[in-house]
Amino acid sequence: MLSTLQPGARHELKFQVPLQKTVPFLYPESREFLAVPPVFATGFMVGLMEWACLDALRPHLQDGEGSLGTGIEVSHCAATLPGMTVAVVATCIKIERSRVTWNVEAHDDMDLIGSGEHQRTVISLERFRSRLDDKAAACHVPGMDEVEQSIRESGLH
Repeated sequence: MLSTLQPGARHELKFQVPLQKTVPFLYPESREFLAVPPVFATGFMVGLMEWACLDALRPHLQDGEGSLGTGIEVSHCAATLPGMTVAVVATCIKIERSRVTWNVEAHDDMDLIGSGEHQRTVISLERFRSRLDDKAAACHVPGMDEVEQSIRESGLH
């Protein structure tokens, strides 16, 4: 990681919530989730907070580096309807070697909807991929090449 990231650095990410990011879509296999009104799901809010931190961290990474979420402690305190915009503000509060801690706050068009802390650890993507391939081989599941091919074929990549 470059030394350009400093505590106090702030980044904002805005996202308009579609119906597909509401509770019934989080795990449609779950009857309990299907019974909840279609409001922005906590799991998707956490993902949006991670995205804001990823976005903030990206310019400070060296070639071949990425980051992994390694800790999250957030509250989700207000419901957000589809069509509303959520703005997440990520503020760097601590850097310890490869671990970066962020304060995160999410607001919709009316309310503070969530807040807390998120930690990301900067990693070597090549080393991480190698460990995943070793794990895949040991567990007899598809390796990263096969998984990435499936992602490309699905149109997500």
